[in-house]
Amino acid sequence: MAKTTPVKRAVRSLVWLLVILGVLVGVNALQALIDGGPKAIIAGQTWVPKLGLDLEGGTEIILQPVVAKGQSAPTADQLNQAVSIIRERVNASGLSETEISTQGSQNVVVSIPGVPSQSTINSIEESAKLEFRAVLETDAASTSSVGSASATPSASDFSTLPATPSTKPTNASDLAYVTPRLAAEFAAFTCDQVTTENTAAADPKKPLITCDDTSTYKYILGPAEVSGEDISDANAGLVTTSQGTSTGQWAVNIIFNSKGTSEFATVTTRLNALTGALNQFAIVLDGRIISAPTTNAVITDGKPQITGSFTQTTAQALANQLKYGSLPISFKVQSNNTITATLGATQLQAGLLAGLIGLILVVLYSLLQYRSLASITIFSLVVAAAITYLVLLFLGQRNGVRLSLASIAGLIVAIGITADSFIVYFERIRDELRDGRPLETAVEAGWGRAIRTILASDAVNFLAAAILYIVAVGNVKGFALTLGITTLVDLVVVTLFTHPMLQVIAQRPFFYEGHRFSGLDPKALGAIYRGRAQFRTPALAGAKKGAAGEAARRQTIAERKAAELNGPTKPGPTKPTPTKGKDS
Repeated sequence: MAKTTPVKRAVRSLVWLLVILGVLVGVNALQALIDGGPKAIIAGQTWVPKLGLDLEGGTEIILQPVVAKGQSAPTADQLNQAVSIIRERVNASGLSETEISTQGSQNVVVSIPGVPSQSTINSIEESAKLEFRAVLETDAASTSSVGSASATPSASDFSTLPATPSTKPTNASDLAYVTPRLAAEFAAFTCDQVTTENTAAADPKKPLITCDDTSTYKYILGPAEVSGEDISDANAGLVTTSQGTSTGQWAVNIIFNSKGTSEFATVTTRLNALTGALNQFAIVLDGRIISAPTTNAVITDGKPQITGSFTQTTAQALANQLKYGSLPISFKVQSNNTITATLGATQLQAGLLAGLIGLILVVLYSLLQYRSLASITIFSLVVAAAITYLVLLFLGQRNGVRLSLASIAGLIVAIGITADSFIVYFERIRDELRDGRPLETAVEAGWGRAIRTILASDAVNFLAAAILYIVAVGNVKGFALTLGITTLVDLVVVTLFTHPMLQVIAQRPFFYEGHRFSGLDPKALGAIYRGRAQFRTPALAGAKKGAAGEAARRQTIAERKAAELNGPTKPGPTKPTPTKGKDS
């Protein structure tokens, strides 16, 4: 029974490994089916990892700051802050290997792998300046002016009308804000006049004429009362009823800080007592209304919910924009161009060739050093490569992870990390064999010693990869990601494949009898007999010099000390050493 127990444990481990591989294949096939249907799976395109900007090319978006008339150009600090916020939005949306930088002292350049969706472009260029304004008046809107362009009234047409409230408004819902000039402008306003220049840069202390995001209604809004700067967190989720059942409608949940909570409670307290349009408050994003709900209750917990025509993608995009803050300045897309790969297929082939050379060297070293035992190394590397490939494929389909040249460098480095774990384990087994243990016992004892070293080494590698991923940007994050993934895969493979396979082959005569090509020949390793707490050097009479030299090199410190104590000292006469007790 004792001999079959390790084999049974090995079989269980190998079954778990097959389960992991099956799950990875299944989730990738399911994701491919969702994205492209059965044809995509048959074509095999979904089974190829996505490449990064440097290897595949992508889209370059140049954002130009929008400066209102009379305002100065943005400062370097404002541009750097905008770059930081855009990078956080991009990372939150799952786009990897995106490069964001400033161009001169004016523009921001965003380079994205592949072809981005319109929602991605919107999340990048939108300022995400959020305001809560009271509704003063609303009406059905038209999207264009009637007649020729000259029929559209200009600001001079209303210059004779009073623009100052007849009485001082007492709050943001006071209709005194609707002056004759503002009323005339509202009557002539059409939704095609809503542009980034005249809405995103609007003065928050003055009333605003704008439209909703569907251009169905136009509104006169009072001054901004709550700012998006007071949002501490935001997330997307499904709307639920009071009974806890989901309605299937997506919404954005907002959490205000203490200042925003107090201000929003004051606003909803006032609006809840009003009727008609005055009971509404508008949620304004970059000058356009995304929702204008009625106030049915006083919200004092600072956790309002925005509902509207959201999908999961748009709700999550808006939540990310609000969570990471509004841009310090507004932008518009100056150009949107397709760019070619900066490195291309040649550099990709060179990187893959470097990895192949490294893999061949590891295999050759294993064959020379461990002979037939090298087959375990080769198969372990194959299993590790398969798991890593499937994991990166899933992350590419699900989270937009792409392989850049730096990512491939991380995979090449991982070959050495994985091979190092095998070497540590094999050497611990050989140490146990030198100590006189049979192979089956040596495999288990060597595993107990090796796993501690492997865990310590992989923990250091994973910690370094995690820190690098957190602090780095651009391609370096890709290197850290692949390094971290392969470190975890190394632990899985050495635990569920390498060790179980050695437990299995330890039952084979070719290995446990110590065939000279097995890599586990006790004589070639210089095995010694251990008994009664004493070490003895192996009998080297008739042995080859190579085996004797190997035995001397492979002795542990304890064995060397024992050999020095038991072996001969300087030539010459020696005195007998008196002993206590009965003579034997």
